[in-house]
Amino acid sequence: MKKLTFLTLFIATTIFCQTNTEVHIFDIIKTEKGYDLKNGKNISNNAAYDNQPYFYDDNHVIFASTRDKETDIVIYNLEHNTKRFISDTKNGSEYSPQRIPKSNDISAVRLDKDGLQRFYQYNFKTQKNKELIPDVKIAYPNWFDKKTIIAVAIINGSLELLICDLKKKTTISVAKNVGRSVHRIPNTNLMSFISKENKESWLLKSLNPVTKEIKTIASLKLQEDVTWLPNGLLLISRGNTIYKFDPKKDMSPSLFFSSIDDNLNNISRIAVNSDGTKLMLVAEASPEYLAQEQLDGYNKRDIDAFLKPYAKEVQVYRFPNTLEYEGIENMRNRYESYFENTPDLHCELIKRIVHKDQVIDHELVTANGKTRKAVAIYTMKNGKIASVTFL
Repeated sequence: MKKLTFLTLFIATTIFCQTNTEVHIFDIIKTEKGYDLKNGKNISNNAAYDNQPYFYDDNHVIFASTRDKETDIVIYNLEHNTKRFISDTKNGSEYSPQRIPKSNDISAVRLDKDGLQRFYQYNFKTQKNKELIPDVKIAYPNWFDKKTIIAVAIINGSLELLICDLKKKTTISVAKNVGRSVHRIPNTNLMSFISKENKESWLLKSLNPVTKEIKTIASLKLQEDVTWLPNGLLLISRGNTIYKFDPKKDMSPSLFFSSIDDNLNNISRIAVNSDGTKLMLVAEASPEYLAQEQLDGYNKRDIDAFLKPYAKEVQVYRFPNTLEYEGIENMRNRYESYFENTPDLHCELIKRIVHKDQVIDHELVTANGKTRKAVAIYTMKNGKIASVTFL
């Protein structure tokens, strides 16, 4: 029983990974050769977690954004390029905001500080909220109609797909071992979801919420972030690339968009507006940004700012592969007193090389009246500095 409780809590606290991610928006341009994404813009511009974008209407988008260590719902005006928070929950955070069908209100998953995770409705104007589905840990929801939600939920320590009827107040499990992407398939009464029962290759499947019939659409290998264009074309994100796939005629995915911009690193969530003219995507902060963030914290001798871009399980090596120590708390213990007792501490960047997920910094370090050269190799993973190797 203790093991099951621990696993459930672990999943609940890691569902929404707090990495430095940004929300970008593009125009979708139809070309003779296919499609292109133009006029890209970072609409979150926030040195923290920004994720789960959703098109509220033609002129507004909503997404989850972290401020003051809490994650709230932001609405962004596409016409005026302005944003404002429409939730301010003191004892918790909101994720996966969506507009409720035939309503101006918004739904969101709320994760309270005490670990309670539930699905809420938020009044667009007053910010008042009410619980929609009691006693179920909803993680990734999507609306089928105004009374039916197809949701991925945490059940007995794993993720299951549920059909939730708000009018009848019932929840029915229809699939186990599922992923986070749940979407309405255009021009149908079907919803798509990701099945992870096959560990070698995850499957995109369709669900008829009325008959509960499930069919396999395609194999996605190990990709789970997808969305649909209005014409029924499936979009799949992987790395710095988005692929397209027509289930009716394609044998395999083909290129939709590929980026060489370091600020579009490891694309995950993608969303398309109702007429297929705009696309939002979530991308991790660039490796260079993370390296610079820790360097700025180092030079300010601010231990929290310095540690922020590092992973909790960060590993520190002496070249070529000698592990010196690991873990963010060990790093804190080593640097905190060093920052406090070294008033002349400063690191000057001589040269920086960025290659894929690695950053190599040639540095000039001053401490206690002495200056020396140093080289640090930073390796990034999942939007954090996963390891550092010192030469």
